[in-house]
Amino acid sequence: MTDRNAALADPDRILKGFSALVTLTGIYPSGHPLVREKLREVHDGLQHHLKSQPSVELDVIRGVVHLNGIASDTRTDGYGLSIDSLHVHAGVRAEEIGTVADFLSRAKIDPQGEPVRAQLARRGVEHVSVGRLVPLDTRWRSRQWPDRPEQILDPDYEESLALAQHAFDQLSSDRVLDIRAVGDLVRLLMFRVVASHAALAQILTVKQYENLTYVHSVNVAVLSLLIGRQIGLDEETLPVLVEAAVLHDVGKTRIPLDLVKKPGALDKRERKMMEAHPVLGAELLMQVDGLRPATALVALEHHRTVLGGGYPDIGDGVIPHVLSQIVSVADIYEAVTGARSYQVPTPPERACLLLARLAGTKLNASLVKAFVSAISFFPIGSLVRTSREELGVVIRTNPHDPLHPVLQLVDEQVRCALGQVDTAIRSEDGAYDRHVVETVASAVSAPDIARFVSSAA
Repeated sequence: MTDRNAALADPDRILKGFSALVTLTGIYPSGHPLVREKLREVHDGLQHHLKSQPSVELDVIRGVVHLNGIASDTRTDGYGLSIDSLHVHAGVRAEEIGTVADFLSRAKIDPQGEPVRAQLARRGVEHVSVGRLVPLDTRWRSRQWPDRPEQILDPDYEESLALAQHAFDQLSSDRVLDIRAVGDLVRLLMFRVVASHAALAQILTVKQYENLTYVHSVNVAVLSLLIGRQIGLDEETLPVLVEAAVLHDVGKTRIPLDLVKKPGALDKRERKMMEAHPVLGAELLMQVDGLRPATALVALEHHRTVLGGGYPDIGDGVIPHVLSQIVSVADIYEAVTGARSYQVPTPPERACLLLARLAGTKLNASLVKAFVSAISFFPIGSLVRTSREELGVVIRTNPHDPLHPVLQLVDEQVRCALGQVDTAIRSEDGAYDRHVVETVASAVSAPDIARFVSSAA
């Protein structure tokens, strides 16, 4: 075999050639010289393998090209094809390959529709099959969490979620951002929600729901506002921060919802799609009149690290804006304290420790310290157990001793108040009378948690 034929027989070359054939077939009429030449190239490469084996099975599995079940050294994002598998059997004619390319260039594969094999058979294709590789579905082992809080404890927080849902739904369906709704939401968060102990309890503590983008965005905006106030941002900058935080994830409205909510880890192609959301969001926001300039910048940078790494790649060592750094801290805390289909929510104290581990490399250490100081290790509304086996709701934090908040002791059903205790109190020998030893289930699911928090406020 000549060197040229050997090159054409490379599995990576065959898949690239087939992808180009699909593209050319969709552009040029049948019989065009470019289409004929590319078809001949793909056919010749396949024939080399079919001389010694009954079939050629080309599969892209987790970004790695496989030939007849054997992984190659080639990695790819799929060559732009809508399929992951191309299987060709001995006896294939060039016309069949051309027909498959024409089918893929024009038809949209519907997993619920007529099988592709049957559609190709009607077109005279007998020796070629294509398909998508479907990961083993392990969702039956995954807990299905609700997409938002099942019980909203604060009417202002409920209203903020409704405004955010309206804005994000309209953006997703009509490609139009309701600036008025965004402005109303920013004012609501700044002047009412952040002042509500019940709302903060619901946002800061363990959340038994896997929230959608609009819920996450509201929560991140409130957390960012807490950081902004803690570090002393002026009254002109705070609304800039809140608007940017509310809209930091709008790029996800351009990502398929089933991918956003996919249980488990993403494969290489899916991760590449997901990591495009900062750029998509920034491009979208730059086209909207009436937004502050920093809003698009934060959308672009909120997954960039304090050392200039992360994604998207906008230049080696480019440090994100301080508002982007604030949103990054809030974003990570909010994400890990909420549930995921493949993991339970992280308690607030462990989330704070996670932020501490990321400080200095991914996150701004000063902002992490400010955030932890603002919310404490055990935020208001947390349901905790003490070293005396008491169950209590955190009703006040202690800025001088964040590990020892004031608790409203409650019964095991979280129905009755049993009296307040200050865990910072020490005995005569200087030892603490009690310690908080763990955070237990989400306090916000208890029907009386709002009463405990509000009465304390």
